[in-house]
Amino acid sequence: MSQGVQDAAAAVDAVYRSDWGRIVAALIRLLGDFDLAEETAQEAFTAAIDQWRDSGVPEFPRAWIIQTARHKAIDRLRRRQKSSEALDAHGPSWFNRTVEEPDYDTSEIPDDRLRLIFTCCHPALALDAQVALTLRTLGGLETDEIARAFLVPPATMAQRLVRAKRKIRDAGIPYVVPDTNDMPARLDAVLTVIYLIFNEGYAPTRGGPLVRTDISAEAIRLGRLVRALMTPAPAEATALVALMLLHDSRRDARTDAAGDLVVLEEQDRTRWNQQQIAEALPLVETALRGGPGPFALQAAIAALHCQAARAEETDWPQIVRLYDVLERVQPSPVVALNRAVAIAMVVGADPALALVDALGAQGDLDGYHLFHATRADLLRRLGRTTDAATAYTRAIALASNDAERRFLERRLREVESAGSAA
Repeated sequence: MSQGVQDAAAAVDAVYRSDWGRIVAALIRLLGDFDLAEETAQEAFTAAIDQWRDSGVPEFPRAWIIQTARHKAIDRLRRRQKSSEALDAHGPSWFNRTVEEPDYDTSEIPDDRLRLIFTCCHPALALDAQVALTLRTLGGLETDEIARAFLVPPATMAQRLVRAKRKIRDAGIPYVVPDTNDMPARLDAVLTVIYLIFNEGYAPTRGGPLVRTDISAEAIRLGRLVRALMTPAPAEATALVALMLLHDSRRDARTDAAGDLVVLEEQDRTRWNQQQIAEALPLVETALRGGPGPFALQAAIAALHCQAARAEETDWPQIVRLYDVLERVQPSPVVALNRAVAIAMVVGADPALALVDALGAQGDLDGYHLFHATRADLLRRLGRTTDAATAYTRAIALASNDAERRFLERRLREVESAGSAA
């Protein structure tokens, strides 16, 4: 591959990573069609590799992609619909528009991405479909990545996405931020979507880096905007902003110089972002006064971690109590798994392993790499190196993030070495 092609491919990849959601949101507004927006955006990115190789990266690459995708949409519709009347019926107003570089750094409310989130999170759609559709269109996640987040087969998720897009089209769901009175009905789904987008930046499902700061920063920005849209700010919106800030505050300490994962108890806490923690802690208190919602409880747990100057000072009994409440408020296998980890820190690995094995017997988490990684760690602590190695091997097979996989492989070598020495 020539240097020009490599440079163009790198530039296209950078724009894709940072601006996919912005581009698709703008195209959906222009075209009024989810599938057409996604497909022509992909075609525009492909065309960019060849054209940017020859002419260089344009001054406004996002606008170039949007403009190119719009032209491709027009060409596709003209091939599909022969008559000019059919073209006019599709929406003549956008055929003659030009695309200028928007000011994506503005704090103006609302923007295309908020319109997209609220469109995807219309109450006419099932909650899981709302979340999945937004992750696909705004987050740029592939169907198999979204399926992994929902612990369902990719084929099942693909069907959900198709049905959700069809319902938006057939029901004529408008591409707008709703009136303030209509927002509460969509708030839970919107907040869930934003948090899942944040998690894709905080712990990407695939690829090399353990952290993608661009995605995490975008989710925090969207969380702030949604919170600002409603007066007074809902407790759970406040809690979500706090939760994301607290998690993000540990970003720099989560990897070492080689890009390898550093687990929480081994992190250099002087590298945590104290400014973000200081901003978040009062928000946690405010959110908890509004009631023990799921995000408020998770934020309170994250706050206890961030308030401990040393790992051994962490208030694990209080964390267990918060997980007890969270499991009642929002029961899920992942919450139960995290509660078991906290119990291990209070009463030991043996009772925690019994809880994890009971979860495993239900089968919901068998395809979740962190379930097997957690089980492997508990077995390692108990000195059951052979069983731990088996669990680590299963976790490695399921892990799709390179940094996580390297960490698990290192742990596997450690237990194998310990087993050989015994």
